[in-house]
Amino acid sequence: MADSSEKTLFQKIIDREIPGQILYEDDLCIAIADKYPKAPTHILVIPKKVISRLEKTQDTDASLLGHLLLVAKNQAKEIGLKNGFRIVINNGPDAGEAIPHLHVHLLGGRPLHWPPG
Repeated sequence: MADSSEKTLFQKIIDREIPGQILYEDDLCIAIADKYPKAPTHILVIPKKVISRLEKTQDTDASLLGHLLLVAKNQAKEIGLKNGFRIVINNGPDAGEAIPHLHVHLLGGRPLHWPPG
């Protein structure tokens, strides 16, 4: 693993070097409240394995990717997002990626319009 000066914000939260509002954690990932929410519910599901973005995943990451989606779905159910929710994965700067560590956005709690952006 890279030294702490090279860690992403998410790695620092995972390693408890900086605070984050952790809503869920298991051996593979954490779910945190987004510090700058774009909807009433905005949760980030972040793998503990460092992968910079979706395009850098490998076939061997398939079960991890599925796990992230299931955790997001379970968080939505636990919170009670009965009218629906949106899952977003940004890939690269043009997609709005701000932190180069793969993560899933769970958005809900209000009508979400299409197309986004």
